[in-house]
Amino acid sequence: MSDTPDHPAILEAFRAAMRHVAATVYAVTTGRVGERHGILATAVSSLSFDPPSLLVCINRSASLHEPLACAETFCVNVLGLGNRDIAEIFTRERGEGRFAVGEWSEAHGVPVLANAQSSFVCRTAHRHEFGTHTIFIGELIDARHREDAAPLTYYDRHYIDISAAPERASR
Repeated sequence: MSDTPDHPAILEAFRAAMRHVAATVYAVTTGRVGERHGILATAVSSLSFDPPSLLVCINRSASLHEPLACAETFCVNVLGLGNRDIAEIFTRERGEGRFAVGEWSEAHGVPVLANAQSSFVCRTAHRHEFGTHTIFIGELIDARHREDAAPLTYYDRHYIDISAAPERASR
């Protein structure tokens, strides 16, 4: 464990600071024994280009943790502005109810959102426990992307539209 003191003021300062870090919203999904499982996440990052891989951090108390810990594959669906309904139902519902909205298909045994900004299907390569979370490292086996979608972004407990941000520099 860390030498950081277990102090409520430090924890609250950390939470307050993290609320002001804008993050893309992801629907992380997997399949297990004929059931679909998924949660919203913001702790997702690209890891490597060789091999192409992502890391996903999931709280061990989350409903997805056990199914993901047993799964060979998972999908990281990058939600776009047009997927806010998915984010809202994933927040309200549990289990299969989370998939009642949206156009879901299956690829490599996992739920994939057809109109997500991007979807990354990964084979679970490593799992590493740290603190309250497990870090899942997935090697990419399939990817889909839509050029016309702006990401759904979460900032200070609200979904925001960053599509009005200054234009990207010309390539």
